[in-house]
Amino acid sequence: MTTPTVDTTQELAAFLRARRERLDPRDLGLPPRRQARRTPGLRREEVAELAGVSVDYIVRLEQGRGLRPSADVVEALARALRLAPVERAYLFNLTQQRPRDADQPATTAAPPLAGLVADLSPLPAMLMNHRYDILAWNHEMTRVLLDFDTLSPAQRNAMWLCLMHPEIREFYVDRERVVREGIAHLRAAWATHPEDRALTDRIAEFIARDEEFARLWAERDIKVNGRGHKVMRHPDVGVIAVDFEVLIPLEDPEQRLVIFRPADEESQSAMARLCAR
Repeated sequence: MTTPTVDTTQELAAFLRARRERLDPRDLGLPPRRQARRTPGLRREEVAELAGVSVDYIVRLEQGRGLRPSADVVEALARALRLAPVERAYLFNLTQQRPRDADQPATTAAPPLAGLVADLSPLPAMLMNHRYDILAWNHEMTRVLLDFDTLSPAQRNAMWLCLMHPEIREFYVDRERVVREGIAHLRAAWATHPEDRALTDRIAEFIARDEEFARLWAERDIKVNGRGHKVMRHPDVGVIAVDFEVLIPLEDPEQRLVIFRPADEESQSAMARLCAR
């Protein structure tokens, strides 16, 4: 027996009906009606009024008549139906639209993730968004890289550090590979978030200020690094090799948890000495 494929038009229709019927009109502050309701939940007329669309439009959507709502209409329907974040994302996926706020990354760490970063000690860990902005870090990461508290918020960016910071520029043994892979990841993020003006401005700044970035950016390599290996020349303890892992939390998919692990016994010993200082 084969599993049926998803008919997104029919699933959209069924999903909208199900979410409309589960709502209690009293919870939305709608006025009571003299005539008894024959079906549970909201009427189509009420959803149409809340979403700012016509009743006929709602009818055609719920009948699966092949409409493809715009991103603005999808957002209005999500608000009208009081969808939870995961349901809102499901609705956008069904309609093959992107939410307007998808290009607005977090600029602060989600508190549970900031707590997780601290709890990961003694492993160095930090939290970033798709722009490579560094949002949270633990003590061990400051010892391996640098004290991020000494930087301005605009400088707390992993790509900026690789390109512009005088110490971090010479930090990686295989610098060109690290920068090349970082740029390939940044290009993928740029294509995924085309309306992120801050990211576009940051890339323009790098192209203008760094010849190496401009050269590698023009090669149009694409790569998303979920894990990898880096070798660093630390000024205090010498060479440290780390394996890194990048994890994306389900609740906060625009944030990325980066964890370093010593790649060998010598690096583990060096990191232990470094973090004990």
